[in-house]
Parts: sequence; structure tokens; C-alpha cells
Amino acid sequence: MNAIWIKYLPCSIRARLDGRHSLQSIIGNTVWLAIDRALRMGLGLVVGIWLARYLGPGQFGLWNFAIAFAALFGALATLGLDGIVIRELVRDPERQPVVMGSAFVLKLVASVIALFLSLIGITIMRGGEVLTFWLVGLSAAGFMFQSINVVDFYFQAKVQAKFTVYAANAAFLMMLVVKIWLLLRGAPIISFAWAGLAEAALTATFLVWAYRANHLRMRDWQYDLQVMRGLLKESWPLLLASVAVMFYMRLDMVMLQQMAGEREVGIYAAATRLSEIWYFLPVIIVASASPAIIRAHQADPIEFVKKLRKLYFVLAWLAIGISLPVSLLSDRIVGLLYGEDFHAAAAVLAMHLWASIAVFLGVASSQYLLVEQRQDISLYRTLIGLVCNVALNLVLIPGMGAMGAAIATVVSYFVATFSMVFFRSTRGHTVHLLLAPFSWHEFRAR
Repeated sequence: MNAIWIKYLPCSIRARLDGRHSLQSIIGNTVWLAIDRALRMGLGLVVGIWLARYLGPGQFGLWNFAIAFAALFGALATLGLDGIVIRELVRDPERQPVVMGSAFVLKLVASVIALFLSLIGITIMRGGEVLTFWLVGLSAAGFMFQSINVVDFYFQAKVQAKFTVYAANAAFLMMLVVKIWLLLRGAPIISFAWAGLAEAALTATFLVWAYRANHLRMRDWQYDLQVMRGLLKESWPLLLASVAVMFYMRLDMVMLQQMAGEREVGIYAAATRLSEIWYFLPVIIVASASPAIIRAHQADPIEFVKKLRKLYFVLAWLAIGISLPVSLLSDRIVGLLYGEDFHAAAAVLAMHLWASIAVFLGVASSQYLLVEQRQDISLYRTLIGLVCNVALNLVLIPGMGAMGAAIATVVSYFVATFSMVFFRSTRGHTVHLLLAPFSWHEFRAR
């Protein structure tokens, strides 16, 4: 039976999708996730730009520094469990209560630890700055509510993203109204930090309601020490990789603040808000394709590689198709959205956009490493990228400021993604990444 929405498509596309129920599920799930992210990113960007104009480069830089600093510890709260929990729910649905219960306990404990570490870290780094302490603390407090995201893992495993979309967007829209009210009232910056925490709490609440609406109950969850140990044994390389990823995605703002000042952070943040807004695309596409890729790996290794090559092709050209026109129009875009105070962000945006090619392919190839249980290489390549990023930041930021940080980011992302070539077990597969934009013939194959 075909999905209902198939009949609204053109005949040529309908013919290619007819009877391919797994692909239909992937596309339908991707559309739901895309609607979620597009709505949140689109409206969030509007309010974010309004907030940037309202605060100015200096305070906007402080706000983004606080978020970036808290995010350095945020990866610890995830424990690298996301993909592993989804994989286990797909492979063995009967173990759902114990897998979800064990993951929830692990993530809750980790989030509390991450909160305390972020508070200790900012006290050591910026002792005496009360406003900065509170901005970081409120940003990090949201980690505790993210432990409820195990409910989202269940919906991803079932390819039923619409329930997560309902929950996340309900919370987002409610707090968006609150943020607009705060802007109109001329509220201080700390008010927006409280609003961010409230959004995390509401999202968790609505996720629980969505779970119960599917006749499922959190009280049925069980935690098992052996299962917890097994999850941690598999996830620790991904945890370290996630920490490294977060460091080289957010350490640039921390280093910019320390080496060039809050205004440069504000310029850099304004540019990256526009370039990183697209990073949700590979995440939702890979999340939707993940169950089919896992099943293909179990059933047919050749089909598994074919599916990955098609995924790489789509993501490579999606990144190129975004980066080229936006970089050419960066002056007009920044001038229109942010105004003259942020003029320097245009060149930074034009440079930073090209990191998306490496990011998109990196997200897709991480799925390959996960299914092949090569999480160690995920860790190694991320550490390679981190070292490259820090070294380039130290060299480029003092003389080039925000532009130096952008160049460092682009180079380090490419180095990290394609460093799979350095490892014997993944060297052959790296060819698929390198040839991703040239795989049109295989992509067209049914």
C-alpha cells in the first residue's frame, strides 16, 4: 500500500516511488523533520536577527559566547548514545523498555554533571562576572531536560517524526511569542536566557505527552546495570567524538572572545547563524534513512554501500547548491538582515558557508561508521579536526579576527571528514566520499 501523499506527486516521480514503501517512509519522515526545522529555523532566525540588532555586536557576542561555552559541556549530556539507542530499538523492539529506561538514567546523570562542570569552568575562566555566570548557567540547565530525548529516539526508530515535530514546535512557538514580547518590552539579556530554559522544559513535557498519546508509558521503562554498561561501552568513543565535535564547532567563539573581544564574537556569530542554519538538513535526512541503511547492512552488504553512495551524492550537491548562491549574495543578505553594524559579517559568511560540504558528508559517513561499529574512527577523525582547528585559530585569529576563525573552521572540517583515508579499514570507503558529487549514474539507478 502506498502512502496517501504519493497521489499528489507528478506521474514520473510517482512511478519511481510506487511500491517502494521503505523509501516512501524515509521521504515522509524527512518531510516532517524538514517542516519542523524549517519552521523553527526560519522563525528563529527572524527573532535571532531582531535580537542581534537589539543587542548590538558587543552584547550579542556575549550572549553567543555564553551559549558556546555551555555547549562545550553539552556533548557530555548526550553520552554519544543517540545513534546507538536508535539502532538497538530498530534491531530488537522487544527490548524497548529496558533500552529506553537505561538510556534515560544515563543521560540524566550525565546532564547534571555537565551542568556543574560548565558552572565550575565559567567561574574559573570569568570569575566575578555575574551576568556571564548566569547566562552560562541557564544555558547549561537545559541539558537536564534533554534526557527526555530518548522518546524522540523511539519515534526515529519507528520513522514517526511527526510526533516529535508536534511536541518541539508547540514549545517553540509558545516561547517565540514570549521572546517577541521581551523584545518589545526592552527586556535585559538575562530574560532571553530564562526563555531558552523554559523552551527546553516545555519541549520535554510535550514529548512525554506525545509518547503517552501513542499508548506508551514512561513508568514501563526499566533500567538495567548490564544494559547501561553495554551502552556506555559502545558509546564512549562517540561521546569523546561528540565532545571533540562540540569543541571544534564552538571553541572558535570562546577563543575569539579571549583573543579578539566580544565584538568579533558578535560578527562571527551573525555570520554562522546564517551558514549553520542549513546543518539540520543532513541530520534529518540521515535520521530518516538510518533504519533502511541498518536493515540493508544486515541483509545485503552490496545494497548497503549503494544506499550510502546515493546518500553521499544527495548531501554533497545539496551543500554545493546552498553554498554557491548564498556566498555570492552574502553582502546583500547581511546588509538587509543585520544592518551596517554587522557589515564585516558578509565576508565571514561567504567563507564559512563552504564548510557545509564537509559537514553534510561527515554526518552521512558517521552513519557508516556507526553501523560498521567503528566508533573509534569517529573519535579519531574528530580529534584530528579539533587539533587542526585549534592550531589554525591560534595562528589566524590574532591577525584576522572573525575571518581567521572562519578559515580555520572550513579547513578543519574538511580535514576531519576525509581523514578516514588515514585508516586502513575505512580507506576504501573514503573513495565513495571523494566521488560523491560524480555518482549521478548510480543515483538514478532504481
